[in-house]
Amino acid sequence: MEARKEAGPREPPTFKGRLPLDGFRYSAPETPPRRNPRRSATASVVASPVGNEPSRTSSREGPSSPARGKKRKRPSAGYAPPSTYAHLPLLPDAIAPNLLVLFVGLNPGIQTARTGHAYAHPSNLFWKLLFSSGVTPRPCRADEDRQMPALYSLGLTNIVARPSRNGAELSRREMDDGVALLEEKARAWRPESMCVVGKSIWESIWRVRHAGRPVGRAFRYGWQDEAENMGVIEGEWPGARVFVASSTSGLAAALSPAEKQEIWDGLGAWVKMRRAEREREAEEDDEGEQGS
Repeated sequence: MEARKEAGPREPPTFKGRLPLDGFRYSAPETPPRRNPRRSATASVVASPVGNEPSRTSSREGPSSPARGKKRKRPSAGYAPPSTYAHLPLLPDAIAPNLLVLFVGLNPGIQTARTGHAYAHPSNLFWKLLFSSGVTPRPCRADEDRQMPALYSLGLTNIVARPSRNGAELSRREMDDGVALLEEKARAWRPESMCVVGKSIWESIWRVRHAGRPVGRAFRYGWQDEAENMGVIEGEWPGARVFVASSTSGLAAALSPAEKQEIWDGLGAWVKMRRAEREREAEEDDEGEQGS
């Protein structure tokens, strides 16, 4: 008994060495942040420290699988201010007195403005239709546009002078403003006829002439009534006859190629007739001068 007392006080009993109770202690799990399921499918791409190549890819994509990019939405066509294409030059008219036909286009396209020649885009059918309809006796090229008045008594102008990618980038106001200038050109140069190349151009001319009323059911391709002659000078000149032709733009798909050809054939038949009459008149004048 005395030996045990000398050993000192005993330590309290413990199970720490035999059973680690800390491992059974409950602890609440950490709540992971909520993620957008669409974004979680796409892994974040981190720039490589060496270059601009991505260092990680999506978990759904293997190393050799192509990246899945979103489809680009094409910008909707709409008005573009003149400043958009201010860097492009304006296209001068090809015009002279007493033309058989003065063609009135909408405005220069991008390709036309860059080359400096009318209807220069390869998809435009203007030069092809001139020949196939008989307006010109041979196929002509866009770079011959300045020679058309001297060669075949044909002129070229536009209702709007500034270039644009398409007609949707023009405003209704500037198209209507161009009508008065067309009237002035008709009075100054006095062509026998004016061919409006496209329905939208004639819609503007009609709207201005008829107090803002749309042409509606009165629209028709081909020759218009004499009351619609352009550049009339009362008591002096009856004005230029108006022929409305289909648009020759490659973007215009409302009419089939056969329908466009039929419309242009109407103009071609008249041009061939008037050209032959002019040639006869010139011969008669020559004979009269020689006889005198």
